[in-house]
Amino acid sequence: MTKRPQSLDEFWPYYLSEHRHPTSRRLHFVGTAGFMTAMGVSAAMNPVRFPLAIAAALAIGKHGLTAEREARPLKHVAAMILLPTLAAPLTFPAGVVFAYACAWVGHFKIEGNRPATFQYPLMSAASDFRMWYHMAKGKLWSGDPLEELELDEPLLYPAAVVVETAVAAE
Repeated sequence: MTKRPQSLDEFWPYYLSEHRHPTSRRLHFVGTAGFMTAMGVSAAMNPVRFPLAIAAALAIGKHGLTAEREARPLKHVAAMILLPTLAAPLTFPAGVVFAYACAWVGHFKIEGNRPATFQYPLMSAASDFRMWYHMAKGKLWSGDPLEELELDEPLLYPAAVVVETAVAAE
């Protein structure tokens, strides 16, 4: 069984290792930019309710990041999606769907892997914004992201790889 990450800094190299192909990272960049655009439109159309919903979702997310050290924080994620959706029922879900559609094309069609968000939804979301930030500064557009940021190979591995390795050893 794999050890769950205990911090975003510990998770970050694993996240980048799941995004080695530049086209996948570009798709994530586009998806995240689309999500942020939807957030801006949601705030403009719902200037009171939406910022309050986002503030509550961020507070829940902060608590969820702590919970994610032990298990997937599915209740936190559900609340983080539900509250902004209630405040902006058209634009916020559209942004979420667009972002995930772009990212999942990158994972399933280009990387050939399972998105890290299935096991680590909140750390993945935080890492996605961190990757977007690096890309907005002109980094991570080509080559291996771990090499470019001078990071070591991750200590974490997908559960499927560990399970397959254990089964193959038997």
